[in-house]
Amino acid sequence: MRNKVATVIVSLVLIGLFGGVVFASAEGGHHVASGVLLKDFLYRVLNFAIVVAILAYFLTKPIKKVFAGRREEIEKNLAEAKKIKEEAEAKFAEYDRKLAQATEEISEISAAIRREGEAEKQKIIENAKAMAIKIEQDAEKAAEMEVAKARTLLQREAVQLAVGVAEELLKKNFTKEDDARLIDEYMQKVGELH
Repeated sequence: MRNKVATVIVSLVLIGLFGGVVFASAEGGHHVASGVLLKDFLYRVLNFAIVVAILAYFLTKPIKKVFAGRREEIEKNLAEAKKIKEEAEAKFAEYDRKLAQATEEISEISAAIRREGEAEKQKIIENAKAMAIKIEQDAEKAAEMEVAKARTLLQREAVQLAVGVAEELLKKNFTKEDDARLIDEYMQKVGELH
């Protein structure tokens, strides 16, 4: 830090010297003894150097404190920013992991729902087929029963008609001689059996 202050002082002295030379050459019309000019110039440079030295002496510590405080604040801010960045990266990694896990769980749930849906579909189809077979069998049984019932009714009616026709025929064609002959034949057969 002292090297920088010394460099600044030397630079200011050189600027003052060159400035005095330029100022002296710009006055062109006045002829003043060069000894007076040099003395005046050196006096001004000395005053300037003293002011710069006093300012440097009194301002060096506060400036150092300001820069040191600023450096500490910047380092603190950098450390805090690094900590926040690490926390954010950790949270991002955690959320990324949770998102991947949730995506995997959603895929598994979706696949399970599809499997359950297919199983339920097959179960419904099998139940529907079984029900269709049962309905068909029940319909066949009902039809068979109706056919049997109709057949029985037809047979009864046929029997009744046959009996009616036979009665009518017997009434018309059956005589007392036929009656006596049937009785004799019946008795002979019964006698043969015993």
